[in-house]
Amino acid sequence: MEPGKDIIVNSWAEVQSALFDHSWNENIKRFRSSHVYRGSWSKEYDLSTSLTRLGSRYYELEPHILRNFRKYAHSNSAPGDSVWNWLAVAQHHGLPTRLLDWTYSPYVALHFATQNLSSYHEDGAIWCVDYVKANDFLPLKLQTAIKEEGSNVFTPEILQPVCSSLKELALLQNKEYVVFLEPPSLDARIVHQYALFSLMSTAQANMSQWLEQHPELYFRVIIPAGLKWEIRDKLDQANITERVLFPGLQGLSQWLKRHYTHE
Repeated sequence: MEPGKDIIVNSWAEVQSALFDHSWNENIKRFRSSHVYRGSWSKEYDLSTSLTRLGSRYYELEPHILRNFRKYAHSNSAPGDSVWNWLAVAQHHGLPTRLLDWTYSPYVALHFATQNLSSYHEDGAIWCVDYVKANDFLPLKLQTAIKEEGSNVFTPEILQPVCSSLKELALLQNKEYVVFLEPPSLDARIVHQYALFSLMSTAQANMSQWLEQHPELYFRVIIPAGLKWEIRDKLDQANITERVLFPGLQGLSQWLKRHYTHE
C-alpha cells in the first residue's frame, strides 16, 4: 500500500484488500495492524476537530470550556482527575474538544462512513494512520514514557506523570506532533467501538495538514457513492450496526430506522 495516497475501491473485495493487506507484522509473524481508522461520510472532510467549529478564536476558548465542564459535571463523571480523563469524558459526551475519534477496527470505520443515508450521493473515505510510526515524532520525554511502559499508545495513567496539562503538551516540543490516547472504558460504547482518540500538541494544529507533511504515516481508502449500499448491507449482515456500537434504546432505534429505509 503506497503511503499518503488515496486508494479508490470499486468492490467489497477491494475494500477488504485495501483495509487489511497492510496488517502483516513481520516482527511477530502475525496479522496485527499498526494502523487506526476513521470513517468519514464525505471524502471532502478533513481532520478538523469539533473545537474549530466554535469560531475564529476557538483556541482561546478551549481552557474555559473544559474548566466549566469540569466545574459543572458530577464529581464521579471522570475515572480520575487528570485533564486527560476529563478530555476523554468531554469528547465522549459531545463537548467541543481538540480530540478526534478513531478505532482499531476497519469495520467500525466503515460503519461511520456509511451510517448517514443522506450522504449516499457522495464518496466517503476511511483515513488509515500508522499510530506506531507516528510515535517517532513525539518529544523525547513522551517517547521514553511510552517505551518504558511497553505500549504503542498512551492512556491517561501513562501520560499524566510526564505531562499534566494541555499547556505543557505544547511546551514539550516546538514542532507539532500527535498523541494517540486510549480512553478509560467509560461505557459499553467505548468498548464496542474499539475506540481511541488523537490529539495534536496545540489546539490550532490541523492533523490533516500535519499528515500531509508526513505522507509515510497514512493513506485513505475512498468509498464511491455507488458502493455504499452494498457495504452497508454487508456490515449489517456482519452485525456491525448501531444496535451493537451504540448499546441502548437510542442505538436500537437508529438501527431500525436505517434498516427499514429504502432508496
